[in-house]
Amino acid sequence: MSLGPLESSSNISSTFLLSGIPGLEHMHIWISIPLCFIYLVSILGNCTILFIIKTEPSLHEPMYLFLSMLAVTDLGLSLCTLPTVLGIFWIGARDIGHDACFAQLFFIHCLSFLESSVLLSMAFDRFVAICRPLHYASILTNTVIGRIGLVSLGRSVALIFPLPFMLKRFSYCGSALLSHSYCLHQEVMKLACADIKANSIYGMFVIVSTVGVDSLLILFSYVLILRTVLSIASRAERFKALNTCVSHICAVLLFYTPMIGLSIIHRFGNKAPHLVQVIMGFVYLLAPPLMNPIVYSVKTKQIRDRVAHAFCC
Repeated sequence: MSLGPLESSSNISSTFLLSGIPGLEHMHIWISIPLCFIYLVSILGNCTILFIIKTEPSLHEPMYLFLSMLAVTDLGLSLCTLPTVLGIFWIGARDIGHDACFAQLFFIHCLSFLESSVLLSMAFDRFVAICRPLHYASILTNTVIGRIGLVSLGRSVALIFPLPFMLKRFSYCGSALLSHSYCLHQEVMKLACADIKANSIYGMFVIVSTVGVDSLLILFSYVLILRTVLSIASRAERFKALNTCVSHICAVLLFYTPMIGLSIIHRFGNKAPHLVQVIMGFVYLLAPPLMNPIVYSVKTKQIRDRVAHAFCC
């Protein structure tokens, strides 16, 4: 039943209410301990990757320059969700103003789609290294890598920039309760006291034109890589070539699996338990920044040796 003008205006909310873990509010202070550990490992891990790449001249190569972009993106994702997540679990600070919420969702979505672009760039790097090894240095010059980074950033900012303004024109009714400990566009728009069809269509367009296109191009690049690898006569050489892709494949799965799952739940899984949405939301934003530095430190010998040397000394 629709609200009348007077009733609607009296229920308009000036803030949003963030959620912790439903049913476990009495344990939030204990849950904050592993969350703090995850954030600490994520921040230290990505900072370590950046420091090693910056200080080790032998790592100033395309593969590691793209890895440094991935680390910066993951670091940004950790930092832009940390205040609201720990605010809820530490002191129960659940209220967030509209402008602060719109700013947070801008950075979350912008950095998420930027990470998708970086993963696509890393797939291109692996394609050139394996399929065009003799032209690797001439194709992926520092200038080209810089342009790829700027185009990736420009695409993300341009696509996400309209979202806060599209949300700001709405009024928000009732309790304005969000499902997560941070703001997402698909969550906020559902609380509007207005027709959100335009926001929904634009949001789907953004997802398809970024995550959809990038994931298909990554898949296509690996089809070409696999075809090239299978044409190599030596089994040892085939294994060596594929082994250079393992870290990137892990990063792709860590990023796209929870993102696609969360998007499906928000758009089509209205009957899914709230706890499932909350857990998937935490996995979506916490798993990639936490696991990417670990995966690359374990699977990349140059980084593994530098980390071991730093801790041994």
